[in-house]
This record gives sequence, structure tokens and C-alpha cells, in this order.
Amino acid sequence: MKVERLGKNIHKLSLEGSIAKIAILSDIHWDNPKCDRELLKKHLDYCLKENIPVHINGDMFCLMQGKGDRRGNKSDILPEHNNARYLDSVIQTAVEWFEPYKDILTVIGYGNHETAIIKWQETDVLQRFVDLFNLTYGTSIYTGGYGGWMIYELSLNGNSKTAFKHKYFHGSGGGGIVTKGAINLTRATEMYEGFDIFSMGHIHENSCRNDSIEVLNTHAANYEIQLKDIHLAITGTYKEEYGDGSKGWHVERGAPAKTVGGRILELSAVRSRKDGVDKINKSADSFKFPL
Repeated sequence: MKVERLGKNIHKLSLEGSIAKIAILSDIHWDNPKCDRELLKKHLDYCLKENIPVHINGDMFCLMQGKGDRRGNKSDILPEHNNARYLDSVIQTAVEWFEPYKDILTVIGYGNHETAIIKWQETDVLQRFVDLFNLTYGTSIYTGGYGGWMIYELSLNGNSKTAFKHKYFHGSGGGGIVTKGAINLTRATEMYEGFDIFSMGHIHENSCRNDSIEVLNTHAANYEIQLKDIHLAITGTYKEEYGDGSKGWHVERGAPAKTVGGRILELSAVRSRKDGVDKINKSADSFKFPL
């Protein structure tokens, strides 16, 4: 695979073959004691074994235990980060922990936890992590945006290629106990145009759906109506906050237990010919990590 930066928050991932998988993770909250690192490691090891590139869509870090942070809780800091260089220690230990996955990490976007530190602590922890990681291991991973685009380029027969456009957005709002983010996905179809895939995180749900829309295409000056399938997904968290439901901020605000883990995006493209016109049929879907 090859990752290229086409713009501030636009990146292209070139992949081999006409079938490809990409892991989409979000809301890892890696430095929080409630992060299920055992499961995270299992999922990243699976990606490493299967050579699946990884895109992280915000809130890789939690970062709430800094001086003066009103969200802070003494129970929510790991011993190795409980020192006078809190943010620096999170960055350094994360660089060490993620080292085995240096060859599959691609683009890491911002979440509200990272942007809050920029606002209140005047330092960009995510960019510092990426810079130190690349300097330490000679890699070329990139920071994305809170929202942005990933272009997945697949190879077909011969030298021809096709691309899937993935619009990502970390997310906003609370998701809703009943709708579980379904409305957010419908909003995306009204807000963004031209995408094949949309994904968001933030609300700690884990689901997907496939919609179909009508588009008007041109082939050799002829107009043709086609139906285009689009894939929409919400990626889950790795921070399990519900526990036994006895107490805590998550329980006391009436939030339910959440499905933990990310999703794997599966892409495929097939060339066909109909009525003398060459066409490329594309399919995108996603699934939870295998057990």
C-alpha cells in the first residue's frame, strides 16, 4: 500500500488488486484505564496478520487528566502518566505501544478530545504523536482532519484503476438512545455529495447500512440514469464505560452499554461491458472484527 497527502485533510491510499480491506477505528481513548487494550491489540494484530491498513477517525486519545481540566478524575489516569509531564508521557508511551503496527497505520484524524487540548492546553498532541512516531520509526503516517476524505485506489486488469471516495467525520451530538446515530447518517446524505462511503464515530455506537441513490451519468455524450449504492457506517469505541452498571458518569447520565470495537471496510470492483460500453461495478460494505 502507499499513502499520499493530496490536501490538508485529503489522502489517497493505493492498494493492490480489485478487492481490498481497510480497518476504520475511532474513539480508542488509548490512555484511559477503561480502554480495552487487550481487544485493541487483538484487532490490530489481526490487521497486521492480514495486511489490512488502519485509518483512525478521531479520539485516539482521551487526555482528560491534565492540570486544570474539569473533566479530570484521579481514577482515570494510568500510573505511567501520573507525573508532572502528563501530556508528554502519553505521547511517548503511545509511540512505544503502537510500534508493532507502524507498517499498517495510515491516517489519524482529530476527535473532540484532541481538539479540546489544542483549545485549552495550546498544544497539538495528535500532531506531536505523529511527528515523533515518524521520526522514531521512519514511517509516513499522516494527520487528517476532524472531517476529511480518504481516496482508496484499486487496481483492475492491466493498468486501469478505480477509486472509492470515503468521506469521514469524527461526529457530533449524543447519538440518541433510540436512533443510535441513524439520523446522523441520513444527515450525511444531505450534507455531502459524491462519496461512496461515509463513516463517523464519536457516539460510541457500532453499525452500518447501505443506501441506493439515483444519479445521472454521461457516456459518449449520452445520458444514462444509474443507481449508485453508498455505504454508511458508525464505528464503535474501545472505552468500555458501563461496567456492571452500578455507578459512574456514563451510567448516571442514563447511557446504555455500548458495543466495543471498530469495523473493517471491504471494497471490490469488477469491470463489465454492456451495450458496447465498459463499466466498472463497485461494492463497499463493512463488518465487525471477527471473534
